[in-house]
Amino acid sequence: MITLTETAAEQIKKMLKETPEAPEFLRLHVASGGCSGHEYGMGFDEKQEGDIEIESQGVKMIIDPNSLNQLKGSEIDFNDGLHGKGFDVKNPNAESTCGCGRSFN
Repeated sequence: MITLTETAAEQIKKMLKETPEAPEFLRLHVASGGCSGHEYGMGFDEKQEGDIEIESQGVKMIIDPNSLNQLKGSEIDFNDGLHGKGFDVKNPNAESTCGCGRSFN
């Protein structure tokens, strides 16, 4: 299961309200790239065949099976502190992460 912190869910809901034409799902995915080999991706999208639907803190999310395997057990938080605004993924499956926290191995 992938979970959102209350802070992350509030930020996503705020973004959805600010973009009324956005699809109702938040897509989570993992792609090749980044300085550690894989990078996280998020964006609003429509559900596609094969997607798995999950919900956390009232936010509907979709994810492909391969990305789900790599993100299983992760927690997504939102931080607007001194290091800049952004979503942080705490992934128990990552062997290592880069300094920016946006990619992992």
